[in-house]
Amino acid sequence: MADSYFALRNFFDAGGPVLTVIFVVAVVLWSLIIERYWYHWQVFPGQLAALRSKWSGVPPSRVPQARKSLRKDLGVLHRQLNGPLYLIRALIALCPLLGLLGTVTGMIHVFDTLSFSGTGNPRAMAAGVSMATIPTMSGLVVALSGFIFSIRLQRGSEAKIRLASDVLLEETAMKGAKA
Repeated sequence: MADSYFALRNFFDAGGPVLTVIFVVAVVLWSLIIERYWYHWQVFPGQLAALRSKWSGVPPSRVPQARKSLRKDLGVLHRQLNGPLYLIRALIALCPLLGLLGTVTGMIHVFDTLSFSGTGNPRAMAAGVSMATIPTMSGLVVALSGFIFSIRLQRGSEAKIRLASDVLLEETAMKGAKA
């Protein structure tokens, strides 16, 4: 356990302060992604059931007037499904930029080392090189993994909205045909 802690500590030290920022962004990003999956699996089915029960009580004579309100409810459901996806995408776009900032910071460290000790000390330059490459790699890994899950979330949202729309509009259309 202590070895893992020291290895992680050395990794963050080698990556510089930008790596800590990337880590914080990654924690926020993955918290949002996990929350969205929880919403899709736990909250959305209850909301869909509530909408179905709300619209099952509409008398057949009021179905044509109620369609506008039903579309509004479907729009609210759509916004609730897709709300945080924009923030997730923004954080995904931010990660490679933070990696690039780490690259620039690390290269500045390398050039400072070169100006101070010359080219004869490769060990001193290695700290700057790792400070340049580790944040770049970390930013790209976080962005790519987050991007894969955000695409899955978006496709799942679109499928759920289509399902809700089809089910609710079909049920109201059948009631309207009976009237």
